[in-house]
Amino acid sequence: MNENADRDDGAPRDAASFFGEEVKALRRALGLSQEEFALKLRYNQGQVSKVESGNVMASESFAKAMDRVAGTPGVYLRLRNKLAKRGIPDWFAPYVALEQKAEVVKMFHPTLLPGLVQIRPYAEEVLHAGRPTNLADLIRVRMERQEILTRDDDPARLWLILNESALRNPVGNAEIMRSQLRHIHELAETPRHRVQIIPRGKVNNLVVSPFGLLTFADGPDVAHVDGFPRGFVLSEPDDVAEARDAYDLLVAKAAPPDETAELINSIVKDCYS
Repeated sequence: MNENADRDDGAPRDAASFFGEEVKALRRALGLSQEEFALKLRYNQGQVSKVESGNVMASESFAKAMDRVAGTPGVYLRLRNKLAKRGIPDWFAPYVALEQKAEVVKMFHPTLLPGLVQIRPYAEEVLHAGRPTNLADLIRVRMERQEILTRDDDPARLWLILNESALRNPVGNAEIMRSQLRHIHELAETPRHRVQIIPRGKVNNLVVSPFGLLTFADGPDVAHVDGFPRGFVLSEPDDVAEARDAYDLLVAKAAPPDETAELINSIVKDCYS
């Protein structure tokens, strides 16, 4: 999908920058300084500056505030939401919507760290390998997905199982891997999360493709199977039950959660020190 096909050479490089230009254009049309505009939006100037520069994508509430100040019912909100979807393939959008509502996210990956736990440099290396034309948007979406784990209002719980080889598989340089494994270490030590590793000595022939399960406060679980060139969501009870059974077997095969931090430290020492 060529996101740049309809852009001029001087056009903003990604969705956040595009919307930032619109924010700046509105502020200037109103004859306001950044500080004055921030007061009218009821945001601090620092946040306005980040949005205008394209460093962050404006939140929905920010776009609503723009519509209030400009007297444009829903115009900026619709634009923001349309742009925010850039970087999400059509086939992946339903899963992202479900993920945002999930109470518990269970994930398994045999060879890589899943997108939901990737730090930015690791994600850049993984995504750049596919030579996409919309790399900045893909990275932004991946980072935004992770907000479900840290949001103030009812953050999702994560249960992550990895083959040890996924932690030993170098992505980028040693510094990136040290930072990435430090992040996994922090998740493993966070009480509401669970991180388990299947040691190299336990050959995992049970599951060879990435998959996961989403659990909701209301409604049945769904499973997601990652694949190439696309993944798919499974909602049929028999499929979900089979995925749940496979995950339970992986839990049994993996080392206990309280051994994860020590194992990560050992891998960092062996591979990336």
